[in-house]
Amino acid sequence: MHNSFQFSYWIFFMQVPFYGAAQITGSIYASFTLKVLLEPIKDVGTTSPSGSDVQALIMEMVVTFTMMFVTSAVATDTKAIGELAGIAVGSSVCITSILAGPVSGGSMNPARTLGPAIASGHYKSLWVYFVGPVVGTLLGAWSYNLIRVTDKAVQAISPRSFSLKVRRMRRNGEQATNNDPLDTL
Repeated sequence: MHNSFQFSYWIFFMQVPFYGAAQITGSIYASFTLKVLLEPIKDVGTTSPSGSDVQALIMEMVVTFTMMFVTSAVATDTKAIGELAGIAVGSSVCITSILAGPVSGGSMNPARTLGPAIASGHYKSLWVYFVGPVVGTLLGAWSYNLIRVTDKAVQAISPRSFSLKVRRMRRNGEQATNNDPLDTL
């Protein structure tokens, strides 16, 4: 448990700030690039609520909760089969964008909102796009960890975890070969 805590601490305090800074820097550079390229347009890429700030805040919390929950379920859980994780996460982003677009603009990422706001000087309701996604993401991760059955890897629960290809080969009576160098460790 102690090593797990140290690893989590290291990731959170040593990696997250650099990742966040990279996202914000990229967002600002991209926004100023768009401002130059699409010069007559003043508020390029800005996000602002179409209704009240509370409606936008709740929508941003719901959509980021959903995205974090789905991502945790298919991309980080060792019991999930990873072949379709990208499709699940991408579909989640698509569906939540369609849902949130008319209400809040569907930002789902503070850096995505901050860059265009700085480039255009349009800061209306900016707080919504910082509080909503952060709270939604934390609640999504917490909720998934709450319902997760075990932290053990699939190999520790069942004798062997098979990918879709291996399952298909076994069903057809073919011999599955294991070429994964990590299994030999």
